[in-house]
Amino acid sequence: VVGTHKNVQRQEIQWRNETYENPKLRSVSLKRPVIPTEFGAKVPTNIRQRYLNLFIDECLKFCSSSQEAFDKALSEEKVAYERSTSRNIYLNVAVNTLKKLRNLVPNSPPCVNKTSNRKMVSHEAVLGGKLAAKTSFTLNQSGNLRAEDLTGASLYRRLKEYLLTEEQLKENSYPMPHPEKAGRAVVFTVEEKKTTDSSCRVCCRCGTEYMVSASGNCIRREECLHHWGRLRKQRVPGGWETHYSCCSGAVGSPGCQVAKQHVQDGRKEHLEGFVKTFEKLPTTDGYPGIYALDCEMCYTKQGLELTRVTVINSDLKVVYDTFVKPDNKVVDYNTRFSGVTEEDLENASITLRDVQAVLLNMFSADTILIGHSLESDLFALKLIHGTVVDTAVVFPHRLGFPYKRALRTLMADYLKRIIQDNVEGHDSSEDASACMELMIWKIKEDAKVKR
Repeated sequence: VVGTHKNVQRQEIQWRNETYENPKLRSVSLKRPVIPTEFGAKVPTNIRQRYLNLFIDECLKFCSSSQEAFDKALSEEKVAYERSTSRNIYLNVAVNTLKKLRNLVPNSPPCVNKTSNRKMVSHEAVLGGKLAAKTSFTLNQSGNLRAEDLTGASLYRRLKEYLLTEEQLKENSYPMPHPEKAGRAVVFTVEEKKTTDSSCRVCCRCGTEYMVSASGNCIRREECLHHWGRLRKQRVPGGWETHYSCCSGAVGSPGCQVAKQHVQDGRKEHLEGFVKTFEKLPTTDGYPGIYALDCEMCYTKQGLELTRVTVINSDLKVVYDTFVKPDNKVVDYNTRFSGVTEEDLENASITLRDVQAVLLNMFSADTILIGHSLESDLFALKLIHGTVVDTAVVFPHRLGFPYKRALRTLMADYLKRIIQDNVEGHDSSEDASACMELMIWKIKEDAKVKR
């Protein structure tokens, strides 16, 4: 992003010079729209204005009028800003938008130099002689991993360096086997409940206490007013401020989203029904397997329950993907985050027990599972597994534990890609693939440092 952003700055200087020399362009530039200054904005106004000017330059090349170009550019910049939660993500989105606009420009005919009949000579031919342009070659520098080093047993050996230790599993609230009760999990970092009344629960979205009947139904109809976004710290003159990413509201401000009723998480309270991966004989492949997985969940009367699970292999191929019918009545499909709708589950017949049977057959205790905050997915699956690579731990937050970086941010910062930008919710296969790609990138980068 930094390199591309510097190129954009050079293009802006060039645009200013051309505008100064060309009265026609100067007259157009005087009428250009200006991004209003916003105090405490998530993206500096000067950066937004720079990209708006570049969007206008490209739109002027294919729009029928200046006003149409301005409107088109303003619309594209607004979309880029609304999709972004930080400056870095905005830069990624803006650069991709700029590429998209340039592809809309009609192709110009190739430039032919009529003043010279000299034969064009390639850069390779100048450096290497007559055969250089026709000869292929490979530079095999020490420290650069070959493709075969990142597959199968070789990839498995390299990933073992990033496995969570037992202490890290406990610290990150992974489900662990109960020492005495089979089929039950134990969590080492769960806070004790403040109330002993089983009919009193605390909404995990707005923090309000609410009452439920013995069957789990809310006793009183009450809307849930909450912020769906995360709290983010932002530097302002004189210090730092904390705002919600959904609406930029301050801590303690009224929620920006209304739901029909209060809900609870409940996964760490219902710790029965867990299964544990077990030891298996070595496979013919010579390694126990590498998979990345991601789960989607909805809110039921008893809390969060599994609605979809996706497993991909190290080749980024989906090997298992299914919608799952929750055990209890759904009260909120959580579509904003899960992407799962009522229609998706209408004909679902696969249960959690069916999924557990498939995964126990697919995995062994030594299979490496990769995910982002994978403990959340293992709770949804009610699966105990200790051979884990967690991208939220491998790529730590600058403030340290318990803060964690979002998967979307990691992909933007390291792989320069935008994910989770669909307004219809997350895609579990996209998230699982992102985790696998991040770890392959990490292995390559660490190999460069070691050489």
